[in-house]
Amino acid sequence: MNVPSPAPHSQPVQTVADIISPAPAAALSATLDCREAPLSGDPLPPIWHWLYFWTAAPQAELGSDGHPQKGGFLPDLGLPRRMAAGGRISFNAALPIGSSAERVSRVMSVEHKEGRSGRLAFVTVEHEIRTGGVTVIREEQDIVYREPAQPGQPQPKPTLAPSGAEWERIIAPTEVLLFRYSALTFNGHRIHYDRDYAREVEGYPDLVVHGPLIATLLLDTVGRFAPEAIVREYAFKAVRPTFLGNPFAVCGRRAADGQSIDLWAKDHEGYLTMSARAVIA
Repeated sequence: MNVPSPAPHSQPVQTVADIISPAPAAALSATLDCREAPLSGDPLPPIWHWLYFWTAAPQAELGSDGHPQKGGFLPDLGLPRRMAAGGRISFNAALPIGSSAERVSRVMSVEHKEGRSGRLAFVTVEHEIRTGGVTVIREEQDIVYREPAQPGQPQPKPTLAPSGAEWERIIAPTEVLLFRYSALTFNGHRIHYDRDYAREVEGYPDLVVHGPLIATLLLDTVGRFAPEAIVREYAFKAVRPTFLGNPFAVCGRRAADGQSIDLWAKDHEGYLTMSARAVIA
């Protein structure tokens, strides 16, 4: 059994203040091909808070992968590859565009595992976003750490995506889409823009589509196809990487309970790449 270990007592708390300015929201709206951009005073759409609260490490403090070096806020576990694995978010109140806010973060747990591809570690980070003295968003973010890529490394058996989608949107990812999302989230991870690095160092066949971008596109379909729904909670889990070069689909359907929406992404071969659920009001 893999039991999560609590974060060390010495693990720091990180606090980042920001202004929820309209420009990043307008830029993401354009990137997602939304019809209208939210304006000052409007509530920020769910999970668009990922555009804010950057931890802007100096260039000299970046690792070879383009991320800030480990061993500061995030622990150094001796595993060089890392990427977003999933998360759970509660939206308790609106985060208005134009407001001042702060994000308080801490490492909740570190879980070590042994997989078919070698050693793994899952780090769970808790974020609490406050504005006007009120906690408006609580988030648990899962980050997976992996060993270096090895030639011929076994890959997990893919899972077919669910059928019976109520809606489906086809996304044709491009280098520009990946660049824009990296820029909007100040994400320097080279697997999203440096093809040689992605192939030769991390062992991927092409550039990797950001997991958070796919999670954003999934939730975006709720606004497009179920505009009456108000999202109260959102959980997502990355299942399989998505690569540049082929279209993928973001799908959804209302659950039988009437209180949630099942969401998933699938690649061009029909394999599940991300599963998610939105609890709605």
